[in-house]
Amino acid sequence: MDRRSFLKTSALGGTAAAATTLAAPAYAQGNRTLTMVTSVPDGFAVFDDAAVNFIDRVNAMADGAITIEKKAAGQLVGAFEVFDAVSSGQADMYHSADYYFGGQHPGYYFMTAVPFGATGGEMSSWYYHGGGSQLHDELGGIFGLKSFLAGNTGHQPGGWFNKEINSAADLQGLKFRMPGLGGLALGRTGASVQNVPGGEIYQALASGAIDGAEWIGPFADERLGFQEVCEFYYTGGMHEPGSALVASMNRDVWNEMTPAIQEIISTAAAATHQWSLSQSNYNNGAALERLKSQGVKVLEFPDDVWDAFGTAAAGALDEFMDDELFARIRESQEAAVRSTYAWTSISDDVYTAQRARVMG
Repeated sequence: MDRRSFLKTSALGGTAAAATTLAAPAYAQGNRTLTMVTSVPDGFAVFDDAAVNFIDRVNAMADGAITIEKKAAGQLVGAFEVFDAVSSGQADMYHSADYYFGGQHPGYYFMTAVPFGATGGEMSSWYYHGGGSQLHDELGGIFGLKSFLAGNTGHQPGGWFNKEINSAADLQGLKFRMPGLGGLALGRTGASVQNVPGGEIYQALASGAIDGAEWIGPFADERLGFQEVCEFYYTGGMHEPGSALVASMNRDVWNEMTPAIQEIISTAAAATHQWSLSQSNYNNGAALERLKSQGVKVLEFPDDVWDAFGTAAAGALDEFMDDELFARIRESQEAAVRSTYAWTSISDDVYTAQRARVMG
């Protein structure tokens, strides 16, 4: 019997009569366990931390009504297979970065990050106040998903390299790990872009299969040991200025939840989004200092590389503008970023620059 048939004949999802007499008591007794599949191995800093934080919040607030059990990448399905697993009903939920699924619909790129796009704070402004959540819901409806932001890595560095990047010419033929629209943009500069799962990046770098890679940031990158196999670390990146992580539920399963449980899930996801962004921002500075002490050379890309990134990013974004939903999502996020930055550029940016000058 397949999962959907089971739900229709079970006490939780059966006939109207069965639902009336059995669903509420069974629900109250805590007979519902949801399986969440994720895109990283257990213990990965920031990424898996966010999944665990979300699960812990839901389990605590639901008080036995539901329980979420996590299956890390490879335990039930592969890192990049979680979308299909949940959409098809093989699993109940996933925790991942939605830009992995841009091949399903390019609008998903914006639900994580796009090159020269929203910072972590700007992402929150757009998602919660500028229509981003509604567009995410519209996108998920196409695939039978109900999705929420549930984590944010903050700004992601340009990445780890086995050589210095002194000009845009050094990008030619470079075998570099970068997913999402950032990867599509990097490919336009002449680099050979690889989409390696997070759990396989270290080995790919160590073996020479790739010349460089981006991951999350100093705190997460240090945990994976990239400093052991790469010497050069570029801290400013164009590709992911504020990368959101997502908890996404099969929409049939979502519709079976009571309004109270639905509110618990959405509230837990929003809390995790803020918690995760704070975790990254708090830990990255100290982690970077530790990396420097181990001999890592921290560098910035020269201006001509940034110029090349800008041209490539515009081309990558424009490539999908014939898709009506993608165009609406892009226009919505870019409008929200302009609106948010119109204030932060003359408030936060001025303040932090003066704080550094005055206080040191």
